[in-house]
Amino acid sequence: MRNLMLIINPYSGRRLSKAALGTVVSQLGNSWAVTVYFAGQYSTEELAYKYSKYYEICVCAGGDGTLSSVVSGLLRAGSVVPVGYIPAGTANDVAVTLALSKDPATAAQTIIEGRPIPLDIGSFTGSGADGSRSFVYIAAFGAFTGVSYSTTQSAKRALGHFAYVLGGLAGMTSITARHAVVELDGNVIEGDFIFGGVVNSTSVAGLVKLDPEYVDLADGLFEVILVKRPLSLADFMDIMTSIANRSYKGDNVQLIQAKSVKFMFDDDVAWTIDGENGGAHKQVEISNQHEAIRIIV
Repeated sequence: MRNLMLIINPYSGRRLSKAALGTVVSQLGNSWAVTVYFAGQYSTEELAYKYSKYYEICVCAGGDGTLSSVVSGLLRAGSVVPVGYIPAGTANDVAVTLALSKDPATAAQTIIEGRPIPLDIGSFTGSGADGSRSFVYIAAFGAFTGVSYSTTQSAKRALGHFAYVLGGLAGMTSITARHAVVELDGNVIEGDFIFGGVVNSTSVAGLVKLDPEYVDLADGLFEVILVKRPLSLADFMDIMTSIANRSYKGDNVQLIQAKSVKFMFDDDVAWTIDGENGGAHKQVEISNQHEAIRIIV
């Protein structure tokens, strides 16, 4: 039998119950020789980095941050094994984009019966202490971006996705516009922005949606969303309408495709990467790693 590594993040938003874990291992065990790794002494990234070379497939159970961490470990190791994902987080944006079930048994069956498809991965390099890292579906600053890592795991488990909405609304009163010069494949945009996101997904925290007809997860391009500071109530309503209608063509909200993006700020700006704290940076460079991994759908 082929060897499969199953990496579990026991601290993710919804966690896997013992019964669900048993079902997943039993199902996968019908097709592969399964070895289970729990994050603890080693992070999920380190587990993927150290041990993926011994396996033909790497499956992870956790939230989007867990998937991001595992993918980072695989890229560091130069591994080309396909990735299986069992969503057990709160927002599960990647699962929404890929139409993966949040039911562990169904997700495991998808891994058994599905096929690997290529997926672009982002390369993030900031000027702050955190240095370089990879991301699966988003790197962003500004409104709502701090909600994921500032909301406690207990709140996420108790309130689910509503915890993100509450956190986002509470953060609206403290939004600070950031002046930035943004270079996108050589083109330059300058302005004061309350949100900037480099995205390879159709869902961002379940709050911002992109048209699946527009987003291609393996075209070598990101979707870059820039939201300007509203100067009036009319501007604010225009932003809300654009987001609600998935129409990002107004004066206040821009959606641009690019394979590389550079942000230059006046001061250090806090970022979130795949729902986790990405550190504070005065300058950020992001590039697209075309079809860097394969994920099973």
